[in-house]
Amino acid sequence: MEDYAYILDYLPQGSPSERGFKHDPTCYAIGAEEFKLFELVPKSGVVLSPGDKVYIGKEMQLRQQVIHVKRRLSYEELTSNGQSELPHAIEQIVKDNEARFVRFFNEAQPITTRLHTLELLPGLGKKSMWSIIEERRKEKFKSLEDLEKRVPTIHHPAKLIARRIVDELSNKDQKYRLFVAR
Repeated sequence: MEDYAYILDYLPQGSPSERGFKHDPTCYAIGAEEFKLFELVPKSGVVLSPGDKVYIGKEMQLRQQVIHVKRRLSYEELTSNGQSELPHAIEQIVKDNEARFVRFFNEAQPITTRLHTLELLPGLGKKSMWSIIEERRKEKFKSLEDLEKRVPTIHHPAKLIARRIVDELSNKDQKYRLFVAR
């Protein structure tokens, strides 16, 4: 169960796919832990913007902006605005939970004899993988900035992770899932 979500798109007139005459405001969001996609029902009078962090957990008294989670969504069900906002929201989640993703770089292991977990990140090949492994043998990475400084072939690790998460969300047939819950 997700406790927090980041808003991807806010539709004050409701979802265009809803039937009927009365359309309640709705918003699309991504969960901060398992990267699940949701359709949320905002409280009356609340206006949400892409990037806003909202509480969606079980404690009803803590829900300031959202009444409830209406349903889970697939990537294809997001609006085009929601899809374009997704990488930015994921980058923010990575920055807000930096220790979790630094741990990923510090602890990533081989999947098979020919494939390493690190190689599943878009744009990261064998040379970069070996640079990361050599550097973490010397000393564990302390932050994403530390990773960037010590491994010259890595630029913007938060963006690398965000691209991988978008790939996992948009491709249901992804064989290996590093970050997104099934």
